[in-house]
Amino acid sequence: MFRLLNIEFHKLKHNRASKVLILTYFILLTSVALISVVKFPFGEGIRLAELGIFNFPYIWHLNTYLSALIKFFLLLVIVSMMANEYSNKTLKQNLIDGLSKKEFILSKFYTVIIFAVVSTIFVFIVSLILGLIYSDFNETAIIFSDLEYLAAFFVKLVGFFSFGLFLGILIKRSAFAVGAMLVWAIIESFVKGMLYWKFEAFAEKIMQFFPLEAMMNLIKEPFTRLSAVKSLASQVGEDLSKDFSVHFTDIAIVSVWTAIFIYLSYRLLKRRDL
Repeated sequence: MFRLLNIEFHKLKHNRASKVLILTYFILLTSVALISVVKFPFGEGIRLAELGIFNFPYIWHLNTYLSALIKFFLLLVIVSMMANEYSNKTLKQNLIDGLSKKEFILSKFYTVIIFAVVSTIFVFIVSLILGLIYSDFNETAIIFSDLEYLAAFFVKLVGFFSFGLFLGILIKRSAFAVGAMLVWAIIESFVKGMLYWKFEAFAEKIMQFFPLEAMMNLIKEPFTRLSAVKSLASQVGEDLSKDFSVHFTDIAIVSVWTAIFIYLSYRLLKRRDL
């Protein structure tokens, strides 16, 4: 495992574009802290942090949701890694040097896992610091409740990057691979719209098995969970109550899709004449 990771990190170290994208990604993850200084122009000004968005345990839900929105930067790194393997002929050279196709796929998958692990730890640290500074609740039991959102965040990243890895191997060009991901997202949205139009009662049950929809279901939007938003909605007669929890079913579906993407990547590479 460490030998394979060392090979991948050596390639990333000498790829300027990948280093820029990775740095940008982690800078954006850190920038969630800037939300705390945003002010609403009411009275003398109300900071978002004063509305309870950084309260424990809500902060785990909010920050994992927001952080997942910028995962496309690492997706670009994943697909460009595969594009460079073909354009620079390093894939063929690795196989000549004795690396098997199975080991090659594993090296990419291990890199995906490392990206997801580091991202999850990074979000945990940033969220913990913000919570300790701004949260109204600092009891240990409250601080470390709802950590399942971090687990869901990790699973979501691994699944999403594995999808990107498969598309990168399938298409060989990073721009087209990202385009294919966007096309698939449009297809899922179209199917979802048609299902809700024709079979509304069954639409949600069917859509939960689509890869991107399953990943989205892992961490539901957190904004209507905020007490200030609920209070405002109740004043106008709206009920925003819904299930925000992380479900094992969604984790299982995304995990199955991850295994499918990695297996298909291996089969595709094994059949392809390099």
